[in-house]
Amino acid sequence: MEVVELDEALNVLDSSLSLMKWRLKSQSKRRLEIDILALCTGMRPVVMIDYGGKLPELQERLCALMKLIQKQSPIFEHLKVMVIDDMIYLIHVKGLAEYVRSSLSLEAQLHFVDLEQDPPKMITQAENSPVGMQLISIQKSFSLLFPQDGIKDDPLPCHRTEYMGDATSSTHELVTSQSSDFIDLSSCMQDTQVTVPTLNGWLLGYPVVYLFSKEHIADAIYNLSTKSLRIFKISVCRNAAPSKGSQLEELLSFSVPYDLSMGGSKEQWAEAFLVHMQEKWERCKPAWRSLEMEVSECYPQAIVL
Repeated sequence: MEVVELDEALNVLDSSLSLMKWRLKSQSKRRLEIDILALCTGMRPVVMIDYGGKLPELQERLCALMKLIQKQSPIFEHLKVMVIDDMIYLIHVKGLAEYVRSSLSLEAQLHFVDLEQDPPKMITQAENSPVGMQLISIQKSFSLLFPQDGIKDDPLPCHRTEYMGDATSSTHELVTSQSSDFIDLSSCMQDTQVTVPTLNGWLLGYPVVYLFSKEHIADAIYNLSTKSLRIFKISVCRNAAPSKGSQLEELLSFSVPYDLSMGGSKEQWAEAFLVHMQEKWERCKPAWRSLEMEVSECYPQAIVL
């Protein structure tokens, strides 16, 4: 995406928000701009929208926004709204399909922090945990919903898709309805012990994912609340026109217990993740001027999972 296309995308987004009379706070609007540009440029396959309002109004506004911007520019053609319970996401359909494929082929190497233990422990094989195995089953469910070979023919079906059935089963049924234009995967975690933080850790592309079952939520909260954390933040700077200016802005961030990340940015998994993000950045340099990782410390505090 060239600078001209970047400016065009932002102009379309701004005019559509005005047409909808969606008056976002300045900080929320900046986050929406960064999130949508990150999807369109391939920097992220999924973003969670935890700003700009609450469900169901937020969902309705995002669906309406997608319709407006997609009518005005092909830049946004692969974007779609996805809902899981009370969480709402924007996804790049092709980007998510590729990410799911890389996850299942182990190209995207994940590390897991087992929060059921005190102190928490780092594990690298999901197969060593029952919850990890169920997460793999959910990933396989996503691979059926976002097949790489089916995207070109129908990149943005205007219907609601629900995943029905047991996520641990090899039998899946897809049910579609013409009543809406968002993807509802609220059933993907039913009948499993996979928690929202675990699903989000993988879905949002973090290299380290918190792992614990629904039966051990209280243990996980205690074990994380009593530990110092390191916050790993990836920031980017837009390649905006000189007249508009640009600044370093957060692309994504995640935490890791301090004792399990003593090397900070020098941890092997942290260096590998930065290289992975830099490779993405190299492919869309016209859109982003710079990318960097920052590591900070956070003392023990109350955690909500």
